[in-house]
Amino acid sequence: MNQPQNDVSVMLRELGRGNDSVKEQLFEQLQSELRQMASALMRRERGDHTLQATALVNEACIRLLDSDAIGNATDRRYFFAAANRAMRQILIDHARRRNTTKRGGDYQRGSLDVVLENFETSNGCRFEDLEASLEVLEKDSPRQREVVELRFFSGLSIPETAEVLGVSEGTVERDWRLARAKLYQQLREE
Repeated sequence: MNQPQNDVSVMLRELGRGNDSVKEQLFEQLQSELRQMASALMRRERGDHTLQATALVNEACIRLLDSDAIGNATDRRYFFAAANRAMRQILIDHARRRNTTKRGGDYQRGSLDVVLENFETSNGCRFEDLEASLEVLEKDSPRQREVVELRFFSGLSIPETAEVLGVSEGTVERDWRLARAKLYQQLREE
């Protein structure tokens, strides 16, 4: 059922060569990988948030397949980065619409509202502020941002993150500590 992690890189290369027949397999693998990422995001939440995470996964899959991200992806690392950014961008777009609409009147709660509210409550910061802090971190250290994306948003362990990034576990541990400190400071200032 689940294909080995290296198959993602193989399918991405095949798709890059114009073999559209692998697109369906890649979509299935993409959904599987994103479900794991969404589950990692939701692990601290109540069990009844599965449907909301599934909605997030479905939207992210659609965005990734409709964009050039999958066609341009050359390996699993790029795939993870694109998937993380797609899911966060969906939540950011939703948060912005929610905040704008709340002030305007005809606001109705949706499933992503629950995800955002639980995220913001459990982490003590607005999702939009976190994304702005991640953008600042990326200017200072793109790899540290990748470590945060893989550890926090994808729920990967230090060894798994090291494997995806092709660096040592010690490097991931150092980047993880530094990135958290920088993000904490940045969020306190906001």
